[in-house]
This record gives sequence, C-alpha cells and structure tokens, in this order.
Amino acid sequence: MTRLLFAAMTAVAAGVAFVFLLLPLAAIFLRVPLGDLVDQLGNEVFRDALVVSLKTSLIGHMAVLLFGTPTAYLIARRRFFGRGALITLVELPLVLPPAVAGIALLAAFGRFGLLGGELDALGIQIGFTQTAVVLAVAFVESPFYLRGAIAAFESVDENLISAARTLGAGPWRVFGRIALPLAAGGLGAASALALARGLGEFGATLIFAGSLQGVTQTLPLAIYAEFDQDFDVALAISALFILVGVAILVGLKVFTWARLGSISRFRFVASTSR
Repeated sequence: MTRLLFAAMTAVAAGVAFVFLLLPLAAIFLRVPLGDLVDQLGNEVFRDALVVSLKTSLIGHMAVLLFGTPTAYLIARRRFFGRGALITLVELPLVLPPAVAGIALLAAFGRFGLLGGELDALGIQIGFTQTAVVLAVAFVESPFYLRGAIAAFESVDENLISAARTLGAGPWRVFGRIALPLAAGGLGAASALALARGLGEFGATLIFAGSLQGVTQTLPLAIYAEFDQDFDVALAISALFILVGVAILVGLKVFTWARLGSISRFRFVASTSR
C-alpha cells in the first residue's frame, strides 16, 4: 500500500511538472497556424535576428569553451586556499538579474566605463556593437558551463590521472587524452545548457548592445520588438525560436552520445586487453 501511494504521488508530481513546463510551449504552436510559421521564414526581421543570434552565440560559446575548459580543469583538480571563494565568484552571475549584468558590462567596457578610456585610445568601441552582444552572451552563459565542467572533471577517476602521470604522460597529454575524453559527457551537457542560456539572453544584450536590426538585434530582442507591433508575428517568431533551440540542443546531445559511445568502446577494449 505504501509503495502504491508513493508511486501515485510521484506520478502526479511528474505529471504536474511536465504539464507546467510543456503547456506554455504547446500554447504557442496551437496559436500559430502552420502557414504563418512558414511565412515568417521569409520575414526579414526574423532572418536578420537569426543570423545575429547564431553568429554571436557561436563566437561567444567558442570563447567560453576555449577559456572555460582549462579553467574548470584547474579548479576541479587542484586544492588551494580560496578555492571555495573562487567558485562562488564564478557562480555569482547566476544570481544577477540580466539588467544588472548589462549595466555591469556597460560600466566595464562602455565608452565611459572602467576601460572605456583605454579602449577609446586604441580606437575600439564595444558598447552597442556586435562585439557587445558576444560579450553579453559569454558573460551570462559562462557560469552555466564552468559549474558543469568543474563537476565533470571532478568525476574523473583520480587513479586514472595518477596512473597516466606515473607512466610518464605530461600535463598536456593527461588533459587532452585522459581528462577531456572521460569528462566528455558532463562537458557536453554543460555546453548545451550554456549555449541555450546564451541564445536566449535578453536583458544584458538590450542594455549593453541595444537592439539594432541586422547588427545587435537577436531573436529574443526581435520577439520583444514585434510584441508591441503585431502579437501574431511575435508568436510565430517565438515558435521558430523554440524550433531553433530544439535543433541545437538535440544536435549537441547526439554529439555527446556519440562521444560517450566511443569512450565506452575504448574502455571495453582497454579492459579486455589486460
């Protein structure tokens, strides 16, 4: 009886959670006729915003992976004074409202910001340019990737790292041939979550980069702009944005599963060859 009651409670809880998460998304597609969805593919606002979103998100995400992966590896594999405080600082942008993140970026890199004079002397203007969009995307998504990447590297068996070092593998080889492949699953999940967060960024981008069509107007900003003019168009672009997000997430997960499959085969071969 107790097991039956527990099963019923968990089923109800899961049903409520799924309905709550999926109903708003389903409502968008139920309100948008298929013909309107197809028509919006030719909408210049949508096309320009899609190009800006994909371009800036890709550049920002590559920068996060390039700098975030070795940073996460260092934090995960080393124990040093102030490590907890450093992780807290890494997580801090998670609790900042997007508007605060945008103001912070503007205060640091804007024309009259902390580095504004130095950048202006070099002829570099960041605020309200596409570079500002990239920085905003990278800033808001970095904590999502770093926190997941740290956990992924921490899950790697320390005995394997020690064995590789004992056999003479240098730090670069240990990182590239041992730690990275074994942490690939967690890194892929963290990467997908971070990319999705960056693609959906709104507040920081609006404040730091503005919303100029074809230059800094991303898909979320385009939806917001169309919301005041034509709600049906905003709905259609929202539906297309959801489809773009699903395609990106599915692609990343398929890549991660393929990597995990190759790693599993490697482990099997290694274990049978002993």
